[in-house]
Amino acid sequence: MILLLLPALLSIVVGWLGAPGFLHPEKRALTADMVRDADVTFAEIGARRTEFDVRGRDGAMLRGWKVRAAKPNGAWILLFHGVADNRYGMEEHARLLLQSGYTVVMMDSRAHGASGGEIATYGWLERTDTSEVIDELERTEHPAHIFALGNSMGAGIALQAAAADPRIEAVAAEAPFANLQEAAYDYAGLQRWPLLGKTFFAPGAWVLILRGQYLAGFAASAVSPVEAVKARAFPLLLICDGADVVLPCRHSEKILRAAGRGKELWRVPLAMHTGALGAAPEEFRRRVTAFFEEQRLNTNERAAHANRTPG
Repeated sequence: MILLLLPALLSIVVGWLGAPGFLHPEKRALTADMVRDADVTFAEIGARRTEFDVRGRDGAMLRGWKVRAAKPNGAWILLFHGVADNRYGMEEHARLLLQSGYTVVMMDSRAHGASGGEIATYGWLERTDTSEVIDELERTEHPAHIFALGNSMGAGIALQAAAADPRIEAVAAEAPFANLQEAAYDYAGLQRWPLLGKTFFAPGAWVLILRGQYLAGFAASAVSPVEAVKARAFPLLLICDGADVVLPCRHSEKILRAAGRGKELWRVPLAMHTGALGAAPEEFRRRVTAFFEEQRLNTNERAAHANRTPG
């Protein structure tokens, strides 16, 4: 009996202690070296970076960059980084998009990088942060189209933001989490054995979520990319990393099933968590840019048809 109960009891302790860290992930500071390296990258392709700061509805200052393509096509893409990272983590994604004519917005998510905010909420507050960013973008830039691309936590936020704000026309999401409870099972399974997280260590996953939502002040069930894609239909490219043990492919598969027909899931063999661009750079470029280009051209064609008058 002791042997059966010991794993569960240990997992409960770990879940209790881990909840504050879940809301306060380690901050990766945006250093001067990162800024210099990004500027070199952007200069090589003729792109121009400007500071872009937006205040969230709760007063948190959200800091980021607008980076203009050398030959802009009128579309803007919001880039969303992963947990414990910052905007610099999306530099290579920005490069390939800029080279294809897309201007990008690279923000530090709340409680990450140089941005303010007391806690990371994995979409609960970040989706309204995104709407504030879009408001400011429309006020100053008047973008013809707005798309989103995110990794991991950022992918989950992008999906929830698109459900809440229809100005986001399409989303490419790599390694998103299905919902917080499902992600907690992977955490409880030590990001190696999800079955353990759903069985022997499941009490730890439950405690992590229960204490986390108590500390955060909102229901964990309200943070769910699966429910987000049910709430609003939009063009969606899901990218699943074949060797991902952090957020395995079952998360993307759950989202795909919830989103319904007409969505795409690209499985990248041997890619580790958020490693699709490194594992298959040419195919990543081809698939992602083709996806956004199709949405841009289709929207332009629909607008032209709507404005066409009988001759």
